[in-house]
Amino acid sequence: MVFNTGAALLDAIVLAVVAKEPEGTYGYKITQDVRQVIELSESTLYPVLRRLQKDECLEVYDRECAGRNRRYYKLTERGTVQLSMYEHEWRQYSEKITGLFEGQKEKQVI
Repeated sequence: MVFNTGAALLDAIVLAVVAKEPEGTYGYKITQDVRQVIELSESTLYPVLRRLQKDECLEVYDRECAGRNRRYYKLTERGTVQLSMYEHEWRQYSEKITGLFEGQKEKQVI
């Protein structure tokens, strides 16, 4: 993708992915889901997860899987509120940008 993904947008994307799983989801799965939308390395994801945990948007717990512990991330109430705010802001932002592009196309037709 040509456009840089800033911290706020990355936070929003990660929260949206985690929100799809009410019981929580683990880091590798989050990475795979995010990669369906943008390119993301695990080394980029884990600082985001730690930041969201520090900001109390995610809670973390471990669950055994195939004899090993797997760390799961789950949205908190604060995370749900934050995600709603991101969704609202994104809609407004994307409508403005789309409006600019569509207005530019209309000018080219004239």
